[in-house]
Amino acid sequence: MRIAVSSDMDEPVARLLAGELRGRGHEVRLHGALSPGADPRWAACSEQAAREVAEGRADQAVVCCWTGTGASIAANKVPGVRAALCADAYTADGARRWNDANVLALSLRLTSGPLLREILDAWFAAGPSDDAEDRDNVTHVERLDRSRAAQ
Repeated sequence: MRIAVSSDMDEPVARLLAGELRGRGHEVRLHGALSPGADPRWAACSEQAAREVAEGRADQAVVCCWTGTGASIAANKVPGVRAALCADAYTADGARRWNDANVLALSLRLTSGPLLREILDAWFAAGPSDDAEDRDNVTHVERLDRSRAAQ
């Protein structure tokens, strides 16, 4: 799987994230402080990673900033992206399952190595739900994207 990864700071957990994804066999595309010469601002690098997903150059993305909040906000401004800020494995599972999230947002401050692995395990183990209500909600969000783009 092709995964875009962005971080506004070159923190140990961000480097661990990239290494962990590579170790799981994914192709990792780095943005922000993890890519020399790239724009490290959280809004810019999160947008770049999210655009890779929206434009089909990446299957998913993981965006990081100190709290994860700004990275998730920026990523969610890109039409077609459903970014979820996840601080635990249960939330990551639900984000993939019920929300069909395609971008994982993480806090550089709160995410330890063991917690990162738990979140990634849950994220990759879950897939989008086939439940009609869940699919209807995702379709509704997609319509919101289209109506925003048409304005």
